[in-house]
Amino acid sequence: MGRVDKGVKCSVSGCGREAVRSLSAEKVRSAGLKVGSSERRAYLCKEHYKEFKKKTKKDKQLEKWRYMG
Repeated sequence: MGRVDKGVKCSVSGCGREAVRSLSAEKVRSAGLKVGSSERRAYLCKEHYKEFKKKTKKDKQLEKWRYMG
């Protein structure tokens, strides 16, 4: 049973909703979301996870193309 299952809150500053995903804090910071600098993991609520996916979509596509063929 992980922290998300136990009911940890979203790590984005100003948000107090329940987290649904846990990601590397460095990746979340690089996507432009404001997370505390001392944390290793970032916990995101549904809305912030959706925002994270939108902001990293182009990077994922470029990585996919890089390793094809």
